[in-house]
Amino acid sequence: MRFDTRLIHDGQPPDPLTGAVNVPIYLSSTFAQSAPNHHQGYVYSRSGNPTRAVLETALARLEGGSTGLAFSSGLGALATLLDDLPSGSRVVAGEDLYGGTYRLLEHRRRQYDLRPVYVDFRDLRAVEARLEEGPVALLFAESPTNPLMQLCDLRALARLARRARAPLVVDNTFASPALQRPIELGADVVLHSTTKYLGGHSDIVGGALVARDRARGERLLWLQNAIGAVPSPVDSFLVLRGMKTLGLRMRRHGENAQAVAEALESARKVEKVYYPGLASHPQHALARSQMSGFGGMVSVEVKGGGGGARRFLKAMKVFTLAESLGGVESLVDHPATMTHASVPRRERVRRGVTDGLVRLSCGIEDPEDLVEDVRNALRSL
Repeated sequence: MRFDTRLIHDGQPPDPLTGAVNVPIYLSSTFAQSAPNHHQGYVYSRSGNPTRAVLETALARLEGGSTGLAFSSGLGALATLLDDLPSGSRVVAGEDLYGGTYRLLEHRRRQYDLRPVYVDFRDLRAVEARLEEGPVALLFAESPTNPLMQLCDLRALARLARRARAPLVVDNTFASPALQRPIELGADVVLHSTTKYLGGHSDIVGGALVARDRARGERLLWLQNAIGAVPSPVDSFLVLRGMKTLGLRMRRHGENAQAVAEALESARKVEKVYYPGLASHPQHALARSQMSGFGGMVSVEVKGGGGGARRFLKAMKVFTLAESLGGVESLVDHPATMTHASVPRRERVRRGVTDGLVRLSCGIEDPEDLVEDVRNALRSL
């Protein structure tokens, strides 16, 4: 089956008990046993739930992995992944990271002797040098990154990771499996905030891990049960519901983002536009080689610094000022004071997340309305 067909059918057969075309929402917290430890595959909903199981199977098949695991948030998925690492582990991560990921690594796990090291993943020689400094427990990448839309050469990173005997973990939230499948490019684990494009309707919070090999998947499954950061059956159902239209939505998100990015690039009140679908993006060729589309996220640095950004945000009418991304409605975010506020200012500015940077999540509205909204907001500058 091709991808759009698999979104609807792969791992999602009609319910065997009733024939229901959509998986039922199994709200039971516990399941009857015929004798101690003799059951029908389910014991307690933290350990496993039939609705969640369908979601996890579908996620694994879409990403091309052996094991899919659903969580109550993307950070819950990442925290569970980090709990698989022994004390004192070195984690080599990309410099441009989601602020919540940085917060978890720096402000929580470092005090428990995790040793995060940051490097520009666009510079493969710099990555190789970091890997040669000592044993590495994990290579963690975002591609495209949040919020600067940088790409990692995932095939090359996978080769370096194998040489260092370190698993490569890729946060695939911005691309989704509709546009990029990191396991096919050599990654060992894929991470998602299912809140975003997979859910697609801004009505749930969730996360996911997909492991390439079954042994790692079994370890993560044990941790998922032991730690317990699992989604409710209702949230699992809503992610499954959203995934059915993922292919359709991602095409529209990408078309709208391309139109918005081109309008911004031609505007004189803009310092810089970050979107891999633009020929001016320094990694445009890489995006074409490892992605089947460029996604719905655009970042722009407007003139006037923080004051210019605030005026731009206030003038927007179709884009809603809110955190998160990937929903059918268009959202706009100011990373410096919202999603990346936990990154110290000096470090944030050094990485390129300035006070004038604005992040746009282009929804599936009419593209002319989005372009008009952006142009009107630019006039406020």
